[in-house]
Amino acid sequence: MTTDEAPARNASTEGAFERDTRYITDRITRDAPTPGPTGETVGEMIWPVEPHRYRLVAARACPWAHRTVIVRRLLGLEGVISLGLAHPVHGEASWNFNLDEGGVDPVLGVHRLRECYNARVADYPLGITVPAMVEESSGQVVTNDFAQLTLDFSSEWVEHHREGAPDLYPEALRAEMDPIMRRIYTEVNNGVYRCGFAGDQESYEAAYERLWTALDWLEEHLADRRYLVGDHITEADIRLFTTLVRFDPVYQGHFKCNRSTLRAMPVLSAYLRDLFQTPGFGDTTDFVQIKQHYYEVHREVNPTGVVPVGPDMGWLLEAHGREELGGSPFGAGTAPGPVPASERVPAGNTPLGDATR
Repeated sequence: MTTDEAPARNASTEGAFERDTRYITDRITRDAPTPGPTGETVGEMIWPVEPHRYRLVAARACPWAHRTVIVRRLLGLEGVISLGLAHPVHGEASWNFNLDEGGVDPVLGVHRLRECYNARVADYPLGITVPAMVEESSGQVVTNDFAQLTLDFSSEWVEHHREGAPDLYPEALRAEMDPIMRRIYTEVNNGVYRCGFAGDQESYEAAYERLWTALDWLEEHLADRRYLVGDHITEADIRLFTTLVRFDPVYQGHFKCNRSTLRAMPVLSAYLRDLFQTPGFGDTTDFVQIKQHYYEVHREVNPTGVVPVGPDMGWLLEAHGREELGGSPFGAGTAPGPVPASERVPAGNTPLGDATR
């Protein structure tokens, strides 16, 4: 299993899953002095925004990493922050770079992401997680604080956004966005894991009830609005998307979130189709790697490691009709251009096929 998804038990409820949320919380900001960083302890340092200094190490399989790939693409940061992609299947020790020639990241020159964590903190004791921002020159992890990372892409890397980049974290909407994003994280993003890694029946049923309460609320909330907050895509939609798009192929069965499929929920399925068909979303989603990761790595959940052939996700390309609710994906901005050739999802791994090439 991945080190960032290892079950932890809550003492008050023996079998309940509790995520380890201890991260390297350094930040990369535009007002940090160069060459930086400032600060004396890991987790409290501030690094400067600087093109070509950092590499985003992600994995298409991981929902937390997937959101950083989407935000990077929507904002047009591909030319200033390089992207390394880890293999979806790995052991306890670390994410690895077996997708690359020789199993070595071509920029960082390492076989395993653990090497970058150890370069920052000797014998790094916590989870080796993606996404991680790594300084290319030193090979050291700067931060793996995924929630803050994407917000900083929006607010701190502004000078390097593409022309027409959308405002994914509008100041005028933050008071409304922040509690919604907190609820999405606790009840949906982490809620599916709470179901999947529950260690006893009571904990599982409590987690199941919480998850479906949240999904029912979202079904109602999105019935008369195209997006979660405001009239265009925001960070909130991105955070919800990466869980919803994995729901039917993974969470519904593998994590026992099986009251129904997401496809059977009329509002959420249409909302998901709308996002999936928007540049930056479906064209960064790799269903083959997603299923390989969950079904092959989580042997305590799926002991055989057999990966299911289905489901057919072609329904994501069907008409959604949500244009009638108003709004537009990018507001006053524009869609991103084509996916860089080196970052394209293989045609056979997505129902989009060659449509975005």
